[in-house]
Amino acid sequence: MSIFIDQLGRKVHIESTPKRIVSIVPSQTELLYALGCAETVVGQTVFCVHPYDKFKNAVKIGGPKKLNIDKIIALKPDLVIANKEENLKEEVAVLEPYCPVWVSDIVNLEDALAMICSIGQICDKEHQASQLIAKIENGFSIKNYEYKHTCIYMIWRNPYMVVGGGTFINDMLSRGGFANLCENMSRYPQLLLEQMQMFNPDVVFLSSEPYPFKEKHIAEFEKIFPKSNIMLVDGEMFTWYGSRLQYSSQYFNTIKARLL
Repeated sequence: MSIFIDQLGRKVHIESTPKRIVSIVPSQTELLYALGCAETVVGQTVFCVHPYDKFKNAVKIGGPKKLNIDKIIALKPDLVIANKEENLKEEVAVLEPYCPVWVSDIVNLEDALAMICSIGQICDKEHQASQLIAKIENGFSIKNYEYKHTCIYMIWRNPYMVVGGGTFINDMLSRGGFANLCENMSRYPQLLLEQMQMFNPDVVFLSSEPYPFKEKHIAEFEKIFPKSNIMLVDGEMFTWYGSRLQYSSQYFNTIKARLL
């Protein structure tokens, strides 16, 4: 029996190295595969789409906020990996009498790296986790920008919602060389059209998730922000805090190159 402390500060008792893991967080599911835990993943959500070759045949247990609890229990997992923001506290509580549940809480890069380290320890993949962490740290260690482009990061329409401070996306924006004009607002504020028109950002990011912004939406935002660059971006690069982080810094550099 080993005791691990999750990112909520809770003690999680795990009998031995997990052999049957259910992941209910897409980015952490991808991380498990990247660490070499493919054989131990017995269930994942319908949004755990990476890696796709694993997703096709994986056992699906609902969405992160609408889990099929009975199906998860029937899988007899010896570990469930969850996240404070992406999963419902009530659903996690229902699972806890049946199996250990390790919960992450991530608002910045340091939290993400600590999570990767912990998952590596729990799954006896410390070497693989260390290599991944080193690769991510190396990508974000190069501070090749002095000026930060001002931005607004859109996550929803009808109503309009943006990214505020205290969020992982806000931390990624800052590390990528972008100054979030809504950083002093609550985590995911809802803005009226009149409020948005008060901003004059260098760039407005239309994220691919959770709202699937497309080319057809660009004209709508060009009217709201006539002096700004309107850019569709891959939301996974800003929000997936697992192994995908090894590609994020280069993606941000590509965006900055387009703004020159």
